[in-house]
Parts: sequence; C-alpha cells; structure tokens
Amino acid sequence: MPETSHLVELPPCELARLEEIADLVTSVLSSPIRREKLALALMSEGYMKKLLQLFQVCEDLDNREGLHHLYEIIRGVLFLNKAALFEVMFSDDCIMDVVGCLEFDPSLVQPKKHREFLTKTAKFKEVIPITDSELRQKIHQTYRVQYIQDIILPTPSVFEENFLSTLTSFIFFNKVEIVSMLQEDEKFLTEVFAQLTDEATDDGKRRELVNFFKEFCAFSQTLQPQNRDAFFKTLANLGILPALEIVMGMDDLQVRAAATDIFSYLVEFSPSMVREFVMQEPQQTDDDVLLINVVIKQMICDSDPELGGAVQLMGLLRTLIDPENMLAPTNKTEKTEFLSFFYKYCMQVLTVPLLASTVDEKNCKDLQEGSTKINPVCPDNFQTAQLLALILELLTFCVEHHTYHIKTYIMNKDLLRRVLVLMNSKHTFLALCALRFMRRVIGQKDEYYNRYIVKGNLFEPVINTLLDNGTRYNLLNSAIIELFEFIKVEDIKSLIAHIIDNYYKALESIEYVQTFKGLKGRYEQEKDRQTLRLNRYRRDARTLDEDEDEEMWFNEDGEAIEKSRPEEEFPESYGKYMEAKKVKESDNKENFPKRTPTGSFKFTFSHSAGAANGANCKPATSPTSAASPNGSPAKSATPPATPVVKTAMVGLVDYPDDEDEEDEDEEQSPRKRPRLGS
Repeated sequence: MPETSHLVELPPCELARLEEIADLVTSVLSSPIRREKLALALMSEGYMKKLLQLFQVCEDLDNREGLHHLYEIIRGVLFLNKAALFEVMFSDDCIMDVVGCLEFDPSLVQPKKHREFLTKTAKFKEVIPITDSELRQKIHQTYRVQYIQDIILPTPSVFEENFLSTLTSFIFFNKVEIVSMLQEDEKFLTEVFAQLTDEATDDGKRRELVNFFKEFCAFSQTLQPQNRDAFFKTLANLGILPALEIVMGMDDLQVRAAATDIFSYLVEFSPSMVREFVMQEPQQTDDDVLLINVVIKQMICDSDPELGGAVQLMGLLRTLIDPENMLAPTNKTEKTEFLSFFYKYCMQVLTVPLLASTVDEKNCKDLQEGSTKINPVCPDNFQTAQLLALILELLTFCVEHHTYHIKTYIMNKDLLRRVLVLMNSKHTFLALCALRFMRRVIGQKDEYYNRYIVKGNLFEPVINTLLDNGTRYNLLNSAIIELFEFIKVEDIKSLIAHIIDNYYKALESIEYVQTFKGLKGRYEQEKDRQTLRLNRYRRDARTLDEDEDEEMWFNEDGEAIEKSRPEEEFPESYGKYMEAKKVKESDNKENFPKRTPTGSFKFTFSHSAGAANGANCKPATSPTSAASPNGSPAKSATPPATPVVKTAMVGLVDYPDDEDEEDEDEEQSPRKRPRLGS
C-alpha cells in the first residue's frame, strides 16, 4: 500500500475477513504515517464497535481462530496510540469487550479470566457514598484502564515503549480529573475526616478511610505543582495532620503503614507546613502525643526485622530537621524556633534506645560469659543494632547541620562517651556508625569539642578497638586510621598533643602506615616551635633589660643621669661647652687631626671614657704626651669639658677638639666621625 494514499482502505468488518484485518493492523505499526491513516479509518463509520460485536459472536461460537485474530487487532489498535480511539474503546459499553479480546492471547493454552476478576473479585468500596455518577464512572474507568496497562498488556519491548504513551496520558488525566472533582466536593471530604477521627468508628471502617486517603494522595502526584499546592492546602485546612496523629498511634499495622505513606506525601510536599503544625500543638499536653514523638516511637517500635518502616520514618525525620529546607523568606525564625522545639521536646525520645543500650556491665543481664569488655552493648542483637545504627545516622546528620543545639546536647548528656560504647558491639556496622559519629564531631574542628574529647579521654575506646582488630586489613581498620590521618592533615594541635602524650607508646609499633609517625613529627615540630618562641621571648626580654640598663649613666657624684640628647634639649650646657671649645682652638690647633698622605687622620691625644669620671687618660699616638699624676692631660690650660655620654651607635672616646670639624660636616654626613685607632 503506497504511503501517498489518502486513506487506508479497510476490509469489510466480517468474520471471514478477520485475518486480513489483523495483518493490515500489524503491518502499519512500523510507519507513523500509515498508523495515522489507519486510525482515521478505524474512527469512521463506527468500525471499532463492529469489531467488538464480532468478538461476542466468536465467543458464542467458541471460534478460537477468530478470537486470536481479534486479540492481534485490539492489541495493534492500542499501539496506534490515539486518544480518540481510546475514548471509544474504554467507554462503559465497550471496555469489558476490549478486556475480553485481550484474554485470548495465541501464545497461551488457556485464556485468562480478566473479566471475571474485574467484575467479581475486584470490589469497589465506597467509604463514603459518592452521589456524583460522573465521578463514579471516571473512577471505574481509570481502574480498568490501569489494569489493562499493568496486567493484561505484556511489557513493551524497546521498540514499543512509545506506542503506549497516550494510554499513560489517558490514565494520568483521568486521575487529575478525579482528584479535582473530589476536592471540589467539600461535603464529601468533611464527612471522610469526621469519620476518620471519630472514636466510635470501627477499626475496619477506619482502615478503609485511611486507605482511601492514601490512594487520594497518590493520585495527587499527577497534578501540576500549582494544583498540588491547592490540594494539600485543602487537606491541611480539613485537619489531615491531627487525624494522622491519631491513626499513627493505633495498634493496627495496616492503618499505621497507610498513615505513614500519607505523612510522607505531606512531608515531601511541604516540610514547613508540618513543622508549623507541630509547633502549634498545645504545650500543656504530654510530650508523648506530639506528632513528631509519635513518629519517633513508631520508628523505634517497628516490628519488621529489616526495619523497613523505621528507615522510611528516619528519612522523614531528617527532612523535617534539615536546615536546608528551613530557608523560606516568609518565616526567617523557623529554623531557630523549630530546632529549639525539637531539642527540647523530641531529642530525648529519639536517644532513649541509645542511652538504654549503653549501660555499665554490672547493670547488663545480657553480658556474655567470659567477656572482658567494659561497658558492653546491652542487648546486642541484630534488630537492636539496626535501630541504633539508624539513630546514630540521624545524630550524625545533626552534628553536621546543627551547630549550637547538638553541641549543647552532646555536652549535657555526655553523648559521645555513650556512643563510643558501641565500639564494643559484635556488629561491625554498628561500631562503624559510632566511629562515623566521632569523625563528624572531630570534623567540625571546633575547639569546644576538642577540649571535651581530651578531658574525657575519649580516644581510648577507639584506640582499643584498633589494637583489638590487630593486623586485619578491613573497613574498621581503615576508618580508624582515616580518623587519625584527618587529625594529622588538618594539624589539630590539641588532639595531636593529647594522642602523642597518652597513646603513642601503644601506637608506635604500627608501621604499615605512616600516620602515627606523622602525628609524632607534627608533635615534635610544634614542640620545637614553642621552644624557639620561648627562647626568643627570653632573649628579647634580656635585651630589653640591657637596653634599660644602658639608658642610665652615672656622674662623678654617683647620681644617675640620662644619655646625651640633641643640643636643643641642653641649650645652657651646650653654650658653655662651645665657649670652652673656642678658647682651646686658639691654643691647641696643633692637636687637630691632620690628613696623612694615605688619606687617614692622625691624632695627637685622646680622652677615654674614663676621663669623664676622672680616670687616667693616655695619649693615643704621640709618645711625648704625658698624664699628670692626678690623671689630667698635660695641657693644663684647657678647662675640663663637661662630661657627655654618647649613645650606643657612637664610640665611647671623643675629643672636644673635633667639634668644629663635626659642625662643618654636619649637613653632609652627621654620622661620620674619626675613630680612635688602637
């Protein structure tokens, strides 16, 4: 058949032509254009209804060959993926005949009994009578089409995956319509909530009501975000959370499981809505009836050996206490208020199993014979270990995301010490959970935590576990070494000093990794730095003392005076000195330094530092100069100069005769001064 033809020409809808019709439908599936044309032909002149009438004839005649052809035809029509055809096929008049055709799969020896299941086994339960006939019809249709897609039709191959996309969309939009119609019927939902929370409602009825809400919420996932918001707000206004608080505390496992599913829908939709309700609960009531405490208790008391429900509830709790979804701009105080509420009313409920299981060995009746472990885990069965692992996972999350609140709680309850008792558990996964908790605490690099660990000597159980593990190369060994490696790499000085001072003798024999030698090296480096710093401080202090000593000088009478200062600070003494200098210049010009042929200066006499104190002065270069017995120079006509003490930068020997030369060179080089040769 050429693809350019306008329409597909269908054979007459007769019993003898069923094989021809089946071949035609199967052949067009590979071509999108031909599928489109065949769909247009099938929708004309009521062709689908004629085919379904032939099904009734074949079934009455028990014509298996014709029934097998009809199976191929109906299956092929579904793969045409046309919503207009689905509207006809899934109408109340036709849908059961469509299901009947699909019972006669040629690959099966005996046909399936799908119609019997849909009409007799599957019962439509109305928890509250539905008066809207259109709504009832839509619910029935959606259930049956979902059954066709999930049960009757075989799993499509890779090449057939897109053939049923319109069927999926048909179901999707039906669910949207059902949710919208129920949401608009306020009388119906109000009655459902009233019966759900009524104490007089029997358990069977309440179970049906909870299952209805579970399906209702599941259908709501098909809504667009805006419509889904309106849906959950409607449920919140009608009181879904107080109702859940009641049913989650019931003994019926099925009711609790369904209520948990509903609660998960609400938490995933809006954690803030749940938090707001929790904080508005009356504070005068017992803490046990708070919604979050009900959830925590259900997690702790999960009877499933694999704790499937507990894992789900732990995930919901983590979502509720996650600060990342508490950043709504409409309520900036939500994080502080809710975390304060949680740590005040709920944290002690969450940690009850942990604190109860980490007791002293004298209080533990479950102590194994011959056990030498201190503070053994009690009891240490698999289910308890799984529960404690879940609680530790949640507490580890708190350490990472709640800074102030969890820190205060750990300190007040000495929680880390109790957690490290679990290092003694025979279940390695639980010991690893305890180690992970400590690793998160140390990973905060908070000195507050570090001081707590050092003071409590909390590395001891970790190191004991490492030594007990011996040379076995396993996950526990690697995790403990990684903890110490982190401390070394991050150079956490207080912890390094504590570990080396207290445990290095036990750890120095471990040489298959360089972690502990590296810790020792860090420790020695820090010790050397501290010693160097201390020595430098002492030297600086000694230098300071010497400088202070040099600041004082003593005159002939033994009175302490200060060092010489610039001339402007001593104008009177400086003037007297200059007058004496001029007198000496006129008499002793021969004593001025003279430049020698080599460019150096030659001096004929000098004053030592002792001259100022009346000590003997000897000539520096002239052999003819002599000192008088009282220690004065030979030239007695020169009056003694006022003693002036020079600074540390200037030599202690100076000559009054040189002052004029200093004045001449002051502007050019004030620091240049002829030095006395020895």
